[in-house]
Amino acid sequence: MPLRTLIVEDESLLVMLLEDVLPELGYDVAASVDNVDAALAALDRHPIDLAVLDINLAGTPSFPVADALDTRGIPYLFATSYGAIGVPEPYRHAMVLQKPYGKRELENALARLVAA
Repeated sequence: MPLRTLIVEDESLLVMLLEDVLPELGYDVAASVDNVDAALAALDRHPIDLAVLDINLAGTPSFPVADALDTRGIPYLFATSYGAIGVPEPYRHAMVLQKPYGKRELENALARLVAA
């Protein structure tokens, strides 16, 4: 059964790319949202196995979503142009996928996330 993935990203082109590529890589897209409130609501409405989070959602950090995922034991990675240096100390345990990234980098990151 494919893992159900939550996409939390505010760049519409990147969302469309992820929605196309994730199923090719064997993942279901459970929900795609572009803000913290919608992400938290999606966690309540959809069964989620893992998540891909942009750190900066139109100027709002996605860290409350990371906190909710940590509380639920759901693995996630940050996909960000800030790189690992942009991740505050409490979230340094999370994997970071540097933007821009390609299909192969995404596939490798998700494989490591699932294996962890």
